[in-house]
Amino acid sequence: QVQLTESGGGLVQPGGSLKLSCTNSAGILNFNSMGWHRQRPGAQRELIAGIERGGSTIYPAHTARGRFTISRDVANNTLYLQMSNVKSEDTGVYFCNAWQGRDYWGQGIQVTVSS
Repeated sequence: QVQLTESGGGLVQPGGSLKLSCTNSAGILNFNSMGWHRQRPGAQRELIAGIERGGSTIYPAHTARGRFTISRDVANNTLYLQMSNVKSEDTGVYFCNAWQGRDYWGQGIQVTVSS
């Protein structure tokens, strides 16, 4: 059974930093890719960053490069999203995702950017 467990969310002030973590109970390298998605209030879920099994990273055009960095610790089966210089529009629920023939999702974690 695949379990993706996010942690590290919460309230952060504009301009601050936050690092999200996601542990994958089934092992990172058993999946074609993993990624972070965000769902803003009233909006659809969108991909923020992804990483393929071989380590190549994917950042959609709408992702603010330089403010979001995806990384992983294979030995500890943990995926990270480093968020820097956060802005109010980064507020939302962040979901960890893994794909191997189908999507697997974490429960989501709230990130609120507010002073």
